[in-house]
Amino acid sequence: MHQIEVATTQETLLDNPEMVLNMGPQHPSTHGVLRVVLRLDGETVIDLDCDIGFLHRGMEKIAENRLYPMIAPYWDRLDYIAAVSNGLVWVETVEQAMGLEVPPRAHYIRVILTELNRISSHLLWLATHGLDIGAFTVLLWALREREEILKIFERQFGARLTCHAWRIGGMPNDAYDGFTEDVRRFTDNFPKRIDEYETLLSENRIWLGRTVGVGVISAADAIAIGLSGPSLRGSGVAWDIRRSRPYAAYGDFDFDIPVGENGDTYDRYLVRLEEMRQSRRIIQQAVDRLPDGPVNAKIPKVIKPPAGDYYHSIEGPKGEIGCYLVSDGTSRPHRVRVRPPCLINLQALRQMCVGHLVADVVAIIGTLDIVLGEIDR
Repeated sequence: MHQIEVATTQETLLDNPEMVLNMGPQHPSTHGVLRVVLRLDGETVIDLDCDIGFLHRGMEKIAENRLYPMIAPYWDRLDYIAAVSNGLVWVETVEQAMGLEVPPRAHYIRVILTELNRISSHLLWLATHGLDIGAFTVLLWALREREEILKIFERQFGARLTCHAWRIGGMPNDAYDGFTEDVRRFTDNFPKRIDEYETLLSENRIWLGRTVGVGVISAADAIAIGLSGPSLRGSGVAWDIRRSRPYAAYGDFDFDIPVGENGDTYDRYLVRLEEMRQSRRIIQQAVDRLPDGPVNAKIPKVIKPPAGDYYHSIEGPKGEIGCYLVSDGTSRPHRVRVRPPCLINLQALRQMCVGHLVADVVAIIGTLDIVLGEIDR
């Protein structure tokens, strides 16, 4: 009787078409400590759920107990691949709340460094995305160019990754001697490098097989979920905060907003490549028009924004990163809330993966370009 029960149990397990599989939290393709719980029928995904929170530090709660200038480094560590962009949204939120007039030179240098950061973020995405799918050469090539940007960051900020770039009212230091020459040298060499990436991937039949028609999301669904950045523009929605709600000095520059047509992994790849070209275009304009003058506004010794609610957002490399600030008029904020693009973009993972194979989940996670430091905060 005991043997019959065991046989029946084994038969039931084998007859069950569904299998639950954990991808992560240590899986290299999850781009951080993300646990994806997959329900599979063979190798086909029929459902999934994301388990997050492994990197949670309570940054928003910490901000309630810090002076305004002391909060800035916590923003650098959210999307640690785009520390320059993250820091900008915080200082600009406080500046707008206080009505500070930031000098034009500071705005222009902010644009140059933020766009360099966008390129470096997209380069790391391209390197790791290619590696996930099996293209190793693009990893070496993309990191080669990213290294040149990190050298500029190191000379300007004294750090390569978690750059504490800005101060409320401007910048800690003016551009270093030779800054414009270094930036021009990079922008002059960069177009042929992007062409090399495209030669390697854009018509590669293996790359096309892994990306075309994979992870499709329509424009309507992308808007309903709240996607932003390249993940939204890949579905054909030309929404870019640099154009729709210009901040810093972006209103002074000409650039295009690349969009996709099919909303698949391949379109998002093409959008990011073209975004790097447009970032280079913005940087060149900013360097050519860089004004003279101070890089800091006159600010009070103690930062106390007027009591009220404030929201400001910028176009980060992954999408719209925003700051909702509630001030009670003291030297510490009453409430700080981050609008994290990676967390909101991750909500689309289930819809984009269901019906695809397990191997496609790797490509789709990569095409969202998530960073868990920002998702968990």
